[in-house]
Amino acid sequence: MAWVYLLLAGAFEVVGVTGMNKVVKDKDIRSYMILFLGFMLSFGFLNLAMKTLPLGLSYAVWTGIGTVGGTIIGMLFYGEAKDWKRILFIVMIVAAVAGLKLTS
Repeated sequence: MAWVYLLLAGAFEVVGVTGMNKVVKDKDIRSYMILFLGFMLSFGFLNLAMKTLPLGLSYAVWTGIGTVGGTIIGMLFYGEAKDWKRILFIVMIVAAVAGLKLTS
């Protein structure tokens, strides 16, 4: 169950980062709600995951999901570059997170 919590924590991290981007652009109550709820849920699920999983592993997976998810959201919805180098490094982050999972 800890891995499910960790995946949810990473997913809500992406929601929080997306909310942060929306606050910069819109500064309306809806954007702030997305930001705060995303991060609150992210930290809550991270807390649950870390009751079972080690700190280093949890943090690496959580930040990896947030980094990859935020980058993909930026590329798909906010016009950020989609060049092959960015995609290569996204794949490398995913491979590193999968490697951590395999070794723990």
